[in-house]
Amino acid sequence: MLSTWILLSLLSAFTLATSDALTKRALKTCNEYLVAWFRLLFSLPLLLFFLIMFPRPNLDSEFFKAFIIALPLEILSVILYIKALRLSPLSLTLPFLSLTPVFVIVVSYAILGEKVSLQGMIGILFLAAGSYVLHIHELNKGILDPIRAILKEKGSVLMIFVALIYSITSSLGKMAIQHSSPLFFGATYVVLLTLFFTPVALWKGRHDIRVFIKDKRYSGLALPGISYSIMVASHMLAINLTNVAYMISVKRTSVIIGVLYGYFLFREKHIKERLAGAIIMFVGFVMIVTAQ
Repeated sequence: MLSTWILLSLLSAFTLATSDALTKRALKTCNEYLVAWFRLLFSLPLLLFFLIMFPRPNLDSEFFKAFIIALPLEILSVILYIKALRLSPLSLTLPFLSLTPVFVIVVSYAILGEKVSLQGMIGILFLAAGSYVLHIHELNKGILDPIRAILKEKGSVLMIFVALIYSITSSLGKMAIQHSSPLFFGATYVVLLTLFFTPVALWKGRHDIRVFIKDKRYSGLALPGISYSIMVASHMLAINLTNVAYMISVKRTSVIIGVLYGYFLFREKHIKERLAGAIIMFVGFVMIVTAQ
């Protein structure tokens, strides 16, 4: 029987990929900053429910330190993430989130002193290797061309930066959870993220917001927002139960779901090689799980 943290991580993966796919659909006709903002807004009711229903834990300076460092990084990641979804196919952006565990190996050791086993590390490297396979059709031009193709895809490059930021915020998030509670941190984090992102969204979307609201374009972001809130809750609960690198690695199975969404919803090209890359990442996931 699968461990609780694995089930929660898989739930987080599914709801993340679903939220991203539905968000990308909205990005076809809408300002990306307003889309990101409304997705956050629609995630708030469920998270505020958790905040009201569960008692407030005792907070110390370590909680506030982790929170304050992570929040501006998270705002930057929201901007880069939503731009990546708008600029490039799902099957070429979401898989690069699999690089997060590679960065986490270093970051979580530096911040939390956590180590991964040899098998776990090999599994994480499998996840990274899958990114090369995503552009394998470029191989006939030269062995380095799949890498050059990655660098030419703006959305992919942005998502690599997001993966790097997530490696830091994931470790800081676990530190904050250790000095509070999973649902309390998750809820307050997204509430304040939404609050501080609001002026950015209103300024960047100032020319589009009237039409956005008049035409009720925000209605298409209700389901992405609800999915996002479930992702946050399951993420926080899972990361509290295991090693950060392992949890994030399992969550990155969202890339498989994202590739499938890219094909079935958006008819994206080169689906075979992108699915192959996602499967390599899944092999890495299995190695990580069995290393526990």
